[in-house]
Amino acid sequence: MKTIAAFLRLIRWPNLVFIVVTQVLFYICILVPTIGVHLKLVLPIFALLVSSSVLIAAAGYIINDYFDLNIDQVNKPDSIVVQRFISRRWAIFWHFLLSSIGIVLAFYISWELRNPIIGFANFVCVLLLWLYSTTFKKQLLVGNILISLLTAWVVLVIYFAEMRISLFDDPNYIASFKNVFKYAILYSGFAFIISLIREVVKDIEDREGDARYGCKTMPIVWGLPASKLFIGIWTSVLLACLLIIQVIGLFKGWWLGVIYTVAAVLIPLLKFLGDLKKARQTAEFHQLSSLIKAIMLAGILTLLFFKWYL
Repeated sequence: MKTIAAFLRLIRWPNLVFIVVTQVLFYICILVPTIGVHLKLVLPIFALLVSSSVLIAAAGYIINDYFDLNIDQVNKPDSIVVQRFISRRWAIFWHFLLSSIGIVLAFYISWELRNPIIGFANFVCVLLLWLYSTTFKKQLLVGNILISLLTAWVVLVIYFAEMRISLFDDPNYIASFKNVFKYAILYSGFAFIISLIREVVKDIEDREGDARYGCKTMPIVWGLPASKLFIGIWTSVLLACLLIIQVIGLFKGWWLGVIYTVAAVLIPLLKFLGDLKKARQTAEFHQLSSLIKAIMLAGILTLLFFKWYL
């Protein structure tokens, strides 16, 4: 049982649940009601798509911990799984197994949908997660942007899976698909910005171990004040965008969604900014990381309201 619990910690099972929730909600609340009878991404294929995303993400977490073993012994020694509960050899085995299954599923989906994008894109995701763990994570901003893009892909992959080469031959499908694109950009953009914010917060939290092993992350290269300024600017940009969206929602009469977003996303973001200004200790940045993750979940849950709006 200890090994199973350790394995679940290794693959970050709460984050995998988050991926499932995001993709299921986008599918049920945006894609299905918008596309309707023209839907190409039917439920069995969608289930395989979610499975592919989860397996590739789990493999990415494993390889990240595999290469981060020395750093984690400094930053979070009590949370180490690789070498304590699961050997490095088995970690590599599980990485390749989960990645391979995820890629095979992605290419099968591409074959079923006659859409080559998914297979090749998910294969690239596996390569990027490996490169992130070995190289990009240690570089200034490169790793942060890469993970943020991969987070945005969790939403965008559904849009691209539904996309068909012949869509321009069907005027009804064109109109519906344009609406899906609008919401895909909205939620993938939200995922990108808030993930970028959290990645830099985590870099601040992990700066001691990162500095010891030669990483060039933002708090090490630019310092703590500049890193906090960077986070504050992007948080302000996110707040401004969300405020504009809420105004549009009010004009559409989406009162319930606006009230929820203000209470569950905007106000916590303001609290995040206030806490960020005062934060100095590692524990405080850990709390900020947890808060921004909760805000991300709250933002994704706004998808539920589109089940009634669309």
